[in-house]
Amino acid sequence: MSFNIVFVEPADSTYSRLESEAKKAFDNRKKNKIEKSSKQEGLFKQVHKTISFLVENPRHPSLNTHEYDSIPNPFHKDQKVFEAYAQNITPGAYRVFWCYGPNKTDITIIAITPHP
Repeated sequence: MSFNIVFVEPADSTYSRLESEAKKAFDNRKKNKIEKSSKQEGLFKQVHKTISFLVENPRHPSLNTHEYDSIPNPFHKDQKVFEAYAQNITPGAYRVFWCYGPNKTDITIIAITPHP
């Protein structure tokens, strides 16, 4: 089963900012004829890949998905919020917080943040 992704603020603005920074870094890298990808490009690629995995299979092993108690579900207070790993073994590794809903085929991205 494939899910639809819904973003709420601030996740939408964070995703857009990461995408914009990656594009800017890519353009600058190509202009200066640098081969190696920048940190901004890598970070956006990892976050985008995490969201792609959520669309196809929220239980994909590389996501390390688990329940997260500190954020309330914005749709149903009695339902769970989950944390998925965009990065691992990295200082300030990024995480994607999400929940099911508002519709049965939706996954809502609540936050995209670095791990404290």
